[in-house]
Amino acid sequence: MNKFQLFFLLRKNTKLSEKRHPMFEANQYGKLFGYIAIAIFAIEFIALGTFLGWLAAKEDIPEMLFYVMFFLLIIDFGMRFMTQQTPLMLVKPYLLTPISKYSAIECFLISQMLDLGNLVWMSIFLPYVFIVWCGGITTWAALGMLFLLHLMVVVNSQWYLLVRTLINQSMWWWALPAVVYGSLVLPFFVLPEHILDKVMDFIGDALEGYAFSWWSFAFFALLCTILFLINRCLQMRLIYDEISKNEKTKLKHVSEFKALNRFGQIGEYLKLEIKSTMRNKAIRSRFIQGVCIIMFFSLMIAFGSVYNSSFERNFWCLYAFIFFGSVNLIKVMCPEGNFIDMLMVHEENILTLLRAKYYFYCAMLILPFLFCLIPVFTGKYSILMVLAYLLTATGPVYCMLFQMAVYNKTTLPLNDKITGKNQMENKWQAIVSMIGFFAPVLLVMLLQAIFSDDVAYLVLIVIGLAFTLTEPYWMRNIYRRMMLRRYENLEGFHTTR
Repeated sequence: MNKFQLFFLLRKNTKLSEKRHPMFEANQYGKLFGYIAIAIFAIEFIALGTFLGWLAAKEDIPEMLFYVMFFLLIIDFGMRFMTQQTPLMLVKPYLLTPISKYSAIECFLISQMLDLGNLVWMSIFLPYVFIVWCGGITTWAALGMLFLLHLMVVVNSQWYLLVRTLINQSMWWWALPAVVYGSLVLPFFVLPEHILDKVMDFIGDALEGYAFSWWSFAFFALLCTILFLINRCLQMRLIYDEISKNEKTKLKHVSEFKALNRFGQIGEYLKLEIKSTMRNKAIRSRFIQGVCIIMFFSLMIAFGSVYNSSFERNFWCLYAFIFFGSVNLIKVMCPEGNFIDMLMVHEENILTLLRAKYYFYCAMLILPFLFCLIPVFTGKYSILMVLAYLLTATGPVYCMLFQMAVYNKTTLPLNDKITGKNQMENKWQAIVSMIGFFAPVLLVMLLQAIFSDDVAYLVLIVIGLAFTLTEPYWMRNIYRRMMLRRYENLEGFHTTR
């Protein structure tokens, strides 16, 4: 069997394994909402590509898109954290087969390079290239530009795979993209104006002469090959380590969090949540990603000119407060599916656990609150707005998210980051997540259209306080409904371990 045949065989096996998965039908709902989101982004990207193409044709600068390509690649790099896994397909079943392990890894990496998700940026590239082609460049130049732009996206996918794999091993590897992007962006903020003008002139001359020349093709092809080879070796070594559970461990001080002892059983479950966040790769990585994303957008809004519209400011302020809940509480009780049987031993054990989770995620909102104070100080947010979305998160949004404890019945692996998947387990997860992200903002926009901004935020504060103060009642209701479905849920947890 040659590599070409192996590639299609592995793709066929992967599709069959997904169809045989017990949650395949439910995952279709998650994919549906994903396609809707992609369609919305595509419309905006087409408008952006058309505008840039029109501007490039008018100014007779066909390489104009390359001036902003760096920022598009940064956005692409960030978006991949929400959609792309490492590697794309599971390799565990093939480690015991007689096929070459490196050939299997190569097939997985090539599948990632050929993934249809890389074509999303064509919604910008195609209208741009078409307009500049109408503006006078040759057909071969237009096709070459289109191919080079896509090659840059493919290189970015390999760069992301390398960074994501290293970050999964240690959070200190976040320093790698920080140094790379910081060294490229920081000079524009620290260099004197006369030197910055010379740098911009040099970049402009380089882009004008080499933006879509053979030298550019050769450079990015070489870079893609180097990253491919690095990922090939790194993925194989780390997959072997994970499958064989070869982990380097060392003794270190473990905090007992004695301050929480005064809260009794709730305190013990709070310790469990804190230690899970600190020790388990899946939960820890989502926490770190959340801190970075919230900090980034808070600084962008505070000191930049982007996201100045009312809808954008309201959306990103709400996003900061519900991010942790949307990525963790949407799968509430899924990590506990690994030991759910022990939680059933004592009466109301799970109720206490759910309340501890609620208090823990309410306490975590201190971080986004502090980040959101930065736009408050610069005048982009009002303190009333921040408090309104804070209480919206602790009230109606968390109430909706905790409803998933009734319906979730898929065990979530805690440490499988390389060979694991991260999809929606049922349709309600996608629906609740979308409602949590957009319903509060739409309500505020409606109230602002009728009343003033302060009235809109005060209404949100009242609703949030009402849900927050009545937490014992709706939490007990969730527990009772969960107990009515306990045997069905237990069977699901056992099946998916």
